[in-house]
Amino acid sequence: MATTIDSSVINRLNNAGAAGGGTSKSDDLRENFMTLLVTQLQNQDPLNPMENAEMTSQLAQINTVSGIEELNSTLKGITGQIDAGHTLQAAALIGQGVLVPGDRLLVGEEGTTPFGVELEKAADEVVVTIRDGAGQVVRSFDVGPVDAGVESFEWDGTLESGERAPEGAYQVSVEASAGDEPVVAAALNYAQVRGVSTASDGSPRLDLGGVSEQASLADIRQILRM
Repeated sequence: MATTIDSSVINRLNNAGAAGGGTSKSDDLRENFMTLLVTQLQNQDPLNPMENAEMTSQLAQINTVSGIEELNSTLKGITGQIDAGHTLQAAALIGQGVLVPGDRLLVGEEGTTPFGVELEKAADEVVVTIRDGAGQVVRSFDVGPVDAGVESFEWDGTLESGERAPEGAYQVSVEASAGDEPVVAAALNYAQVRGVSTASDGSPRLDLGGVSEQASLADIRQILRM
């Protein structure tokens, strides 16, 4: 009876290798495999011996399992290096202003925070609407044509009446169109990177100082020069 290692065994070893730590699973599997193979050779039917091709195939299977474990170990090391590189990249953003998905806009003594618009494609008309904490529209204006991608803007802090907006948090929304067709648009809010932490999966998380929830590097749409 042939001694074979099916795909389920390889998958289990693959998962174990990805988890890392402990004694090499392939070493244990190889030892058990060789024991079974030697027993099989000692007890094979002399009139119907195992063919060389079959033995070679089985040896190739165990080498494949060992290779998978080594590959998992290598990939784990590469992943750790990538995460370390991302953390260094994130640390360089501390103190910088960034645009991330969100609709919050702040008005303070020194002015208003910037906001951004992210468009799926170029638009002929982009209308920005600003609402107060009660959801009431306090200002609406057209910023004109905008190219696809991300653009940053600033609100001068004046209401429709021309008065200065009270200090506090406001909400910004965006509607865009190209001709008679609507364009997918998203608002972006400004935040300042205050610090960097590490998530459970090893990836860096950006502390945005409460203006927005912690974000990943992938959440950053634009870095603004201070």
